[in-house]
Amino acid sequence: MAAISQLERDMMSKAQRQIHQCQDPIEKLRLQCLARGASGIKGLGRAFRIMDDNYSNCLDIEEFTKGLQNYGLSLQPEEVQEIFEQFDKNQDGTINFDEFLNSVRPPMSNARRQVILEAFHKMDKTGDGVITVEDLKGVYNPKCHQKYQNGEWNERQVFQHFLENFDSPNNKDGQVTEEEFLNYYSGVSASIDSDVYFVVMMKNNWKI
Repeated sequence: MAAISQLERDMMSKAQRQIHQCQDPIEKLRLQCLARGASGIKGLGRAFRIMDDNYSNCLDIEEFTKGLQNYGLSLQPEEVQEIFEQFDKNQDGTINFDEFLNSVRPPMSNARRQVILEAFHKMDKTGDGVITVEDLKGVYNPKCHQKYQNGEWNERQVFQHFLENFDSPNNKDGQVTEEEFLNYYSGVSASIDSDVYFVVMMKNNWKI
C-alpha cells in the first residue's frame, strides 16, 4: 500500500491547493474531503449516517448543516444553502444523502466501480454486506505483518488495524460497509489518473 500512500499525499496536497480557487460549493466540499485523504468522503458519509436518528435516509437543512460542522468542513452559510437546494429536488425541505454522497464522491468509471465492489465481495465472506474481523480470517494473512512477526500484536489486533484503514477516525466500530469501502476507494481513485493502473492496482492488492 506504499504506492497509495504517496499518491494519497499528492492528492491531499493538490486538493488543498485547489480549494482556494474553487467557486462551486459542491466541488469545494469534495476538495475539502479529499484534502483529508482517501477516507475523507467515507468519513463524511458516516457523519451523516450518525445524524440520521430516525433512519429516514434524509436530512433537513439543520441536520445537514450540523453534519458538515461536526465533520469540520468549512463552508459559508449561503454555500451550504445552495448545496442543499440543489439536492432538495421536490422542495420538501429534505435531501436524500445517498444521492448527495453519490454526487460528492469523485466521478469513477464503471471499470473502477466494478473492481472495487469485486474486492469488497471477496472480503465479505458471509455475504451480509459488512466486512468484519471474522470475514478477514482466511482472506487476509496477518502473519506477514511486522508487528505480528515481532510479537507485538496478535492476529485479531492485525485484523482490527487493517479494518481501521477503512473505518472513520471519529467512529471506529470494526465494521466496514459496502458504502464505506466504495467511499474510501473513491478517494484513492481520485489520486490515480489511469483506469488501467487503478484496476491493476486493485487486482494485485486484493488478489482478484
